[in-house]
Amino acid sequence: MKFQSKETNAKLDIIKKHIASFPDFPEKGILFWDIFSVLQKPKIFKILKDVLIEAVKNIHPPPDCVVSLDSRGFLFGPLISLEFDFPFVPIRKKGKLPGEVVTSTYSKEYGEDALELQVGSIKQGQRVLLVDDLLATGGTLSCATELIDKIGGEVVACLVIIELPKLNGRKLINGNILSLIEF
Repeated sequence: MKFQSKETNAKLDIIKKHIASFPDFPEKGILFWDIFSVLQKPKIFKILKDVLIEAVKNIHPPPDCVVSLDSRGFLFGPLISLEFDFPFVPIRKKGKLPGEVVTSTYSKEYGEDALELQVGSIKQGQRVLLVDDLLATGGTLSCATELIDKIGGEVVACLVIIELPKLNGRKLINGNILSLIEF
């Protein structure tokens, strides 16, 4: 995502330089991009927070709530929720949420998994900003949008910090995808 502001693009360059990569994790042949390396540097983490907030200000129509994905999405969704006074809703791995849930399964580059969302956590027609750290093959975000649709929410944007365009994850997502950094 390129911003209008040269200052914001310079901030993205700083953030990108601080994202670590780990070859052959979690399986041989996978290059893992680790956002935790940014969080370990408070000044860089603050820059990332500022860029996330700026990105959300440019989403139209504006969201009514923020949904993020287990587990690294939980590091960023609440920051956005607090800044804009939006409710925060988690999507978790199967078996981690109490109460009535909807479930959806997805394939990822190194296996299969399932996600769940609590029924009633999003109101019918509520505009949702979906937040995660990474868009790779698109399985996780696609699964999350399916869950939000199942309970009546409307995804107005998917905001990810890192996108791996060579894996074509965008093809699985119907809607507005905002990625800050590409590798």
